[in-house]
Amino acid sequence: MSMFQTITPAHNDAYFAAVAIAERRAPHSFFNQHIIAECNEHYIAIDEGDYNALPAHLEARVVHTIPGGMSDEW
Repeated sequence: MSMFQTITPAHNDAYFAAVAIAERRAPHSFFNQHIIAECNEHYIAIDEGDYNALPAHLEARVVHTIPGGMSDEW
C-alpha cells in the first residue's frame, strides 16, 4: 500500500465492517481474528485457526488483529 493512498468513505466502511465481524467472532474463538487488506479497498476477516500458521502472502496483508477470547487453561 502506498502512504499516499486516498482514503474514501467506502474504504472506511469496508474496514470497519471487517473489524465488526472479527470483534463478534473473537470472544467465541481460541484463535486470533485478522483483518486482511484485499485489492480495490476491500477487507476480509479471517480466523487464524482456518489457516494454521498464516501463509506469508496473507501475513503481509494483516492490518489489524483481535485476540481470540477463549482459553484452554483452567
